[in-house]
Amino acid sequence: MKILAFETSAKAASVAMAEDGRLLAESYCNSGVTHSQTLMTMAEGLIASCGKPDAVAVAAGPGSFTGVRIGVAAAKGYAWGAELPCYGVSTLEAMACWLGIPQGWVCACMDARRSQMYNALFRAEEGKLHRRTEDRAISLEELKKELLALDGPIFLVGDGSNLCYNTLREEVPGLILPPEHRMHQRSSGVAVLAAREIAQGRAGDAASLVPNYLRLSQAEREKMERQKKL
Repeated sequence: MKILAFETSAKAASVAMAEDGRLLAESYCNSGVTHSQTLMTMAEGLIASCGKPDAVAVAAGPGSFTGVRIGVAAAKGYAWGAELPCYGVSTLEAMACWLGIPQGWVCACMDARRSQMYNALFRAEEGKLHRRTEDRAISLEELKKELLALDGPIFLVGDGSNLCYNTLREEVPGLILPPEHRMHQRSSGVAVLAAREIAQGRAGDAASLVPNYLRLSQAEREKMERQKKL
């Protein structure tokens, strides 16, 4: 099965085409141009060179509210128009999948601002990835306590990796920064994770796919504060 995958959860945007576990092509843009300007152009190029997909996948969050919204809208729009199944996967788990280590801990972390990280912990054993926590918003102090209880190497992935490493490396032994091309969000990781879900028989429904923000947006928080004052 050929999968068209979108990743727009952070500053960089990427689109990948994979088939039966093999990456056919990937387009990656980290130039600062908005995702809405680059995403479909990259997708059209991959479709022209690799052929039409059989399914669509997208990193559905957590991540940048605007970025995730653009990616989910693009994936749903293409899937609806082409009448294809559409899969939303965890941004954090897709990053951990793409790292591809055979053994060790994987700490996926994205800067959520407001002194928090979007985070999930995974354990790789003999090349298979096992989730140890749900996706969550957590403070660096709370994350430090959890990491201190882990044994062995802890690989950091995500756009919060450098912040986490620079803040905690003196207190948490075993923290490792992977190479740059393996550290950040990539659509190829989204394709890998979506292929696993398809293999497990999960149905992909574009109509029910919604972004997973984990937190309220700033506008929603401000609205709630105003309502409390009434």
